[in-house]
Amino acid sequence: MTTHSNFYDETTDVELDLVQGDDSGDSLTGHDSELSPEPGTEGLELEERQALRRVAGMSTELTDISEVEYRKLLLERVLLVGVWTEGSAVDAENSLAELKLLAETAGSEVLDGVIQRRKKPDPATFIGSGKVADLRNLVASLGADTVIADGELAPAQLRNLEDKLKVKVVDRTALILDIFAQHAKSKEGKAQVELAQLQYMKQRLRGWGGNLSRQAGGRVGAAGGGIGGRGPGETKIETDRRRINTKISKLRRELKDMKGTRSTLRQERRRNSIPSVAIAGYTNAGKSSLLNKITGAGVLVENALFATLDPTTRRTTTSDGRVYTFTDTVGFVRHLPHDIVEAFRSTLEEVADADLLLHVVDGSHPDPLAQIQAVREVLHEIGADNVPEIIVINKGDIADPIALAPILHRESRALVVSAHTGEGIDKLRSLVEASLPQPDVAVDLLLPYERGDLVSRIHSEGSVDQLEHTAHGTRVTARVHPNLAGDLTPYEVTKTG
Repeated sequence: MTTHSNFYDETTDVELDLVQGDDSGDSLTGHDSELSPEPGTEGLELEERQALRRVAGMSTELTDISEVEYRKLLLERVLLVGVWTEGSAVDAENSLAELKLLAETAGSEVLDGVIQRRKKPDPATFIGSGKVADLRNLVASLGADTVIADGELAPAQLRNLEDKLKVKVVDRTALILDIFAQHAKSKEGKAQVELAQLQYMKQRLRGWGGNLSRQAGGRVGAAGGGIGGRGPGETKIETDRRRINTKISKLRRELKDMKGTRSTLRQERRRNSIPSVAIAGYTNAGKSSLLNKITGAGVLVENALFATLDPTTRRTTTSDGRVYTFTDTVGFVRHLPHDIVEAFRSTLEEVADADLLLHVVDGSHPDPLAQIQAVREVLHEIGADNVPEIIVINKGDIADPIALAPILHRESRALVVSAHTGEGIDKLRSLVEASLPQPDVAVDLLLPYERGDLVSRIHSEGSVDQLEHTAHGTRVTARVHPNLAGDLTPYEVTKTG
């Protein structure tokens, strides 16, 4: 069925007729040669400049009949809008599809999604003033109560869109912060999320009418304040900003204390020369499932974005008895908000301080290479790009081998596993053990049988090359760390020339 909707493009002062829904494509009537392009859209096709591009498959379908009425009462009805500035149409649609998953994770019902082709977002309205009217008609026809923009909106863009669309407008950053707020469980996690939210909110405080007026001084008349009615005093927005700054300072002090506790634990592991392996990667790639499969950690596993925010560290052993740790960290996402990275810096330092990084990739994702690039951008930002890395392509049981071939060809240390079926887990464990830092002090010892504690420490902290029980004690040839080597000095075998 073909539908028509008229809109007025303020950037060209020409009334156009937009025809949507026809299989042969959208057609615009008017004199193309007389239209001047919007600023920043030179070189783009006319239809791409002047059409909101509908993305198929954006509607959230309610399949569980027993919960339909309940969910309709709770879920916000949202419309997604994105600006396609670079890359292919597939890249733009993948980005909007990810935004759809984020919106559903936050508890929304996605009604539709549209994309505007531009060289760069409009500084005033994100999608261009001529398209806002068209978007307003779409909001009204769908009955949406929220519009989510696939990008970070400046305060002016946010205000202008809400004024024109007459519904709530949020951007990708606010959406991710909302998901983090829902999923944070520990005291540290909640404080980190609140800090990120306040930093985001501080730049976007706004009010209407009397909310921004100055505090009245003296006697104020009914008509307009009279003498002293506009006397000195803070505006409400200044008061709010001051309170937010006070709260931010308090949260930073609390997080500094929590960071001290985390740093103490890391120093203890370093003092005992316990190697650490960090698991990082895209959200919902299966990091927690992988940790559970390797160590039996029992961490929450859920098919949702950012299901786990609090880092989990578990101790495990190599096949020869060496102790090392696995740490599951917060998941990354494309365009992860900078405020989140800063607030979670103490948590993400677990990755930067690790001896080995397992970079987990969702093998079933339509664009796994883009996931790898997004994660590496965050790793570079936190100073973890020099940590030795193993690419772990998870969900190999449902992945397309053709899509994985470019990764396996480009990455020298990459393997395909499945945390669900266990495929490739033993191979991954062997590769991890081989990649752990080796102790650098070679020792040849004869330990009395009553010093079984030292034999146990050698097994857990060092690498045993040879062990033999003799009449005089336990003969051990091994490699250990300097701290342990000092305790073993009295038992070293003296080599005779």
